[in-house]
Amino acid sequence: MSSEMKTVSTISDNIVWHHATVTRERREAQNGHRGVIIWFTGFSGSGKSTLAHATEELLHQQGCRTFVLDGDNVRHGLCGDLGFSVKDRQENIRRVGEVAKLYLEAGVIVLTAFISPFREDRELVRNMVKKGDFIEIYCNASIEVCEMRDVKGLYKKARSGQIGEFTGISAPYEAPEHPELMVDTGLSELDGCVQLVVDEMIRHGIVSSVKCGQYIRNP
Repeated sequence: MSSEMKTVSTISDNIVWHHATVTRERREAQNGHRGVIIWFTGFSGSGKSTLAHATEELLHQQGCRTFVLDGDNVRHGLCGDLGFSVKDRQENIRRVGEVAKLYLEAGVIVLTAFISPFREDRELVRNMVKKGDFIEIYCNASIEVCEMRDVKGLYKKARSGQIGEFTGISAPYEAPEHPELMVDTGLSELDGCVQLVVDEMIRHGIVSSVKCGQYIRNP
């Protein structure tokens, strides 16, 4: 394990990195595609989870090895002990980054759907892996559109003060300055957004070709 990929500053002298005989390259060869971290970021209600799962559905139906790490799901287990303070949000993203890196080493296309409001935290995950292994996708939907959707009723609660430190209302969101892809999830149709994500993956050599618009939703 190269020093630039270490993310923990203090490591015990009693543990060593064990090099597996089944390498990432061999797993990718078996899978028929590269592993990668597709990192969706944006406001609550911007369509991150919807887009991540729709993209996964298309890839899965065409034989790709995939997994979605969803913000709410992770907080039911791995990050169930964390709140929503700045410190806890940072730790949440750090843990998710480490898990995503494990999936990457397994040759899996891992898609993550997290608000991840701070640029520094997203860059931390980017720097955990090699160049080209992290594709940041900004789900660009205005706070007005997200609040109109408000599927979970969270904005209403935040406006009334029932939820503190809510991104976009009482806590900041730092939009990506140079994402690999910006998708207008506030106005564009889902199929078109999936097409853009897949095109970006093809451009990065993750997959060679994917037939968009020919998948079955919710089989």
